[in-house]
Amino acid sequence: MPNTTNTTSTTGTTRATDTARTAATAAFFHSLHVPGKPLVLPNAWDVASARLVAGAGAAALATTSAGVAWSLGHGDGGHLARDEALAALGRIADAVDIPVTADIEAGYAEDPAGVAETVRRVLAAGIVGVNLEDGLRPVAEQTERLAAARAAANAAGVPLYLNARIDTHRLLPAGTRGRWLPETLERAHAYAAAGADGVFVLGTLRADEVRALVSASPLPVNVSAGPGSLPVAELAAAGAARISAGAALAEAAYGLAARAARELLTEGTTTSLEGGLDYPTLNTLLLASAERARPAPHPAPRPTP
Repeated sequence: MPNTTNTTSTTGTTRATDTARTAATAAFFHSLHVPGKPLVLPNAWDVASARLVAGAGAAALATTSAGVAWSLGHGDGGHLARDEALAALGRIADAVDIPVTADIEAGYAEDPAGVAETVRRVLAAGIVGVNLEDGLRPVAEQTERLAAARAAANAAGVPLYLNARIDTHRLLPAGTRGRWLPETLERAHAYAAAGADGVFVLGTLRADEVRALVSASPLPVNVSAGPGSLPVAELAAAGAARISAGAALAEAAYGLAARAARELLTEGTTTSLEGGLDYPTLNTLLLASAERARPAPHPAPRPTP
């Protein structure tokens, strides 16, 4: 019979080492969230965009669920299957050497147990943070989902950064703007008790809105940057701890494709394409990613005495 003792021991050691490495990366990622000196995240949606963001000097990388879904031929908002989403997120995480946090929409699951399974698989890919959106789900339901995510991460031995997205600014009915801050803070306190590490409020916020949110929130506040938003310096001065571009970069990339196509078809010119990255640059970027993803050769097993 083959001797499996050494193989089992080696596998266990490797797993423990991977967990320790992921836990250390997660702890470092936590440390980047500083109110007034925010972590700035230009969100990526595939391997090429991830490598470009990392190459631009980002301290960490966030994904955009919309961009990931669009790049795979799906709409955003629960239309991407978990297996396909996690495969894409794994490729992104493998492509960079900085901490990665993933937008996992509502957890790619119908119930808390499913959210926990998604978190376990995210951690197995070496990803150290997630955004989990509420979609204005009843608070009690969302806290169960957040608690399941936290429990799964704790069981894995990784201090996952659990960023609870609160959709009040975007989804409250018209004419109920006055309810925005109380509703957002109610959810922030409930989500903190369930194990969240930060809250992410979508929308174009004014500086006074950010300050009011920061001053009363029990958790670090993540806000959006994009067309129409305040610049990073002003959001930082208002106390934001994290600033995300969300889908803005992906939207800009697809917008360029649309403009360039129209120009070529209607004007016969290619002015819109000026300033693009050239073929050697992008191809080298992806060849480097492929080389990183190739597994290292394993030594041949020793014969059993």
